[in-house]
Amino acid sequence: MNIDISDIRSFVTVAELKSITAAANKLNYLQSNMTAKIKKIENHYKRQLFIRKPKGVELTESGMNLYAQYKKMIFTWEETENKIYQQESVLRFGTNTSLGGMRFYPSFSQLYEAYPDLSITMKTGPTGYIEDEILAGNLDIAYALGHPKHKNLQYIQKADDQLVIIGKNMINHDSLEECLNHQNILLASEQCCYATTLDSIYTDHKLKKGELTHIYDHEALIHFTQLGMGISMIAKSLIEKYNIQYYRETPEQYRDIGLYLIARHDHVFTPIEKQFIGLNDSL
Repeated sequence: MNIDISDIRSFVTVAELKSITAAANKLNYLQSNMTAKIKKIENHYKRQLFIRKPKGVELTESGMNLYAQYKKMIFTWEETENKIYQQESVLRFGTNTSLGGMRFYPSFSQLYEAYPDLSITMKTGPTGYIEDEILAGNLDIAYALGHPKHKNLQYIQKADDQLVIIGKNMINHDSLEECLNHQNILLASEQCCYATTLDSIYTDHKLKKGELTHIYDHEALIHFTQLGMGISMIAKSLIEKYNIQYYRETPEQYRDIGLYLIARHDHVFTPIEKQFIGLNDSL
């Protein structure tokens, strides 16, 4: 039996979600059909491509090699469809300041190579600002950290994350209250999920804030907390990126946060947007 594009897309989706069930749900297949597609590909190459585990699957070495090739094939397929149907080469995109624009540079680079006339609009800012820009029609899609709150937006969760409190003074006290009480707070924006969550902790624990300082350069803000100028909050996944040494786990009820792909409910994803999202599925 020949392998077609739907088989290739199924394999890639299972590899990225690490679950046959989740992949079947995402692509609207019966689980039995998804399993049959994976088996068909494994039989074709006469290789075991996935290791079955109690809670999902993982790629074998052969599977990882095939995944890399199949990702290229899907991109080329979508590029061909886009050019043949002469879809408009436009991407209007937003993201959190804390996520940073540079993490999207590789996918922008690949898209520009495929579409030299591509027009990209990118805006960065706190989650609330990005959501408002999408609702106003100034942006079409965005990646943002936070929690879903607008009923007119669709939120597609791409990853789980956790919030941590950062600052050199985190290591000088045993209890959370001692760490936070009367501490100066560094903020990039009072609208962002970091600031609102930190505010909730202070309110719920009846703690007093020190001085509030707004620093709009997110990287500078982080480095200043490490010098001892105050505290702030950040996603745990960014600790390694910014080489953060001084941080503390957030209380469990405030801890969990998600990375979401956001769009209007009525938005129909264009081929270029789908390619862009596919390129960033490892975010």
